[in-house]
Amino acid sequence: MSFSYFITKKYTLSKRESGFINLVSIIAVTGISLGVATLIIALSILSGFEKTLTEKIIDFDSHIQISSYKSILSDYNKSINGLRNLLPPGTRISAFAQNIAIISSRKVQEGVNIKGITADNSTLRLKENIKSGNFDLSVNSDGSGKIIIGKKLASKLRIKLNDRITVFALAHNKLPSAANLPNIQKFTVSGIFESDMAEYDDLYAYVELNAARNLFNMNEAGVTGYDIKVSDITKIDSLTNFLNDELRYPFFARSIYQTHRNIFTWIDLQKKPIPIILGLIIIVAVFNIIGTLLMIVLEKTSAIGILKSLGAKRGQVIKIFVYQGMFLALIGIAIGNFIAFTLTYLQYHYRFIHIPSSVYFMSSIPVMIKPENFVLISVITFLLCIVAALIPSYIASKIKPVSTLRFN
Repeated sequence: MSFSYFITKKYTLSKRESGFINLVSIIAVTGISLGVATLIIALSILSGFEKTLTEKIIDFDSHIQISSYKSILSDYNKSINGLRNLLPPGTRISAFAQNIAIISSRKVQEGVNIKGITADNSTLRLKENIKSGNFDLSVNSDGSGKIIIGKKLASKLRIKLNDRITVFALAHNKLPSAANLPNIQKFTVSGIFESDMAEYDDLYAYVELNAARNLFNMNEAGVTGYDIKVSDITKIDSLTNFLNDELRYPFFARSIYQTHRNIFTWIDLQKKPIPIILGLIIIVAVFNIIGTLLMIVLEKTSAIGILKSLGAKRGQVIKIFVYQGMFLALIGIAIGNFIAFTLTYLQYHYRFIHIPSSVYFMSSIPVMIKPENFVLISVITFLLCIVAALIPSYIASKIKPVSTLRFN
């Protein structure tokens, strides 16, 4: 055991130290622990937001969507076979027919996007997000279709499973008139899904592809676009650019990042202030360490003089205060990690902090516990605390034994 470490240990564990110095040490440790906990929680929430939003968007949307400058594509079989030749192996593609319509229950009417999909559609994870009922888009015995709607939309319409609703859609995509009456069809609610994202729970309803074709006056091969799911999401942007280069009029491709640019831009904007926040909180922790050690230097001036008069070297005195700073930093970092892990763990499992889904696209604050966040913040804080401890340590090492002993 080195001399500096021995003195630090005796001083730290002593019960006879000044109450004021102990109070200052507690304040320093508290500042460090709160700073570390705040940073880790902030990074965990941002990671959770990004992961949750991306997963939810991908669940209810495709990686790439191919649409048309025309409202309806009539050569479905020819188009989809040509598209498959352009896509890499493992890529899934499904056709859809989508348009705006009005859903009406007995008391309420709401405007929605009706999306017609095939029963074997593998580009959307709608089935996994159904909270009541089943993924059933089959035809009823009376010839009417079945529909799957969002939980929030069901609440607005005041309907539940197996209720009948009426859907109104424009005929031939033109304003209604005496010669062009709107199409009206009855549907039975077979499933209610919940994504916690108002953009989907409020505005989307799913029916079978042929039912959508009949509702929108399309022919038997008519579609409005194609959903594409790739096996490697890192290739989404490159494949989108490739498709736009290869496809001819009237097709064009848009990636999920382009379709939901506002959401992903919002996530990126949330990340930008993190380095500033990190720097400010660490600066507070650094000043806490410097202030605490300077107080200790002032309190222990005579003790430092005695040590130096007994032969303690300048480097040994510096090490005593560096060890003291390390000790305060380690305690603060350990407490901060414990606080951050406890709060993020409880939020991850119990979701006790709720937020408005209409604003934040989800009903509770998402968190993602990443060990690298804990390690990164802890290491940076510890290194900066050591650097901060060098300033008062250097001041302590410059104290002259003669001066301290003469006035004490």
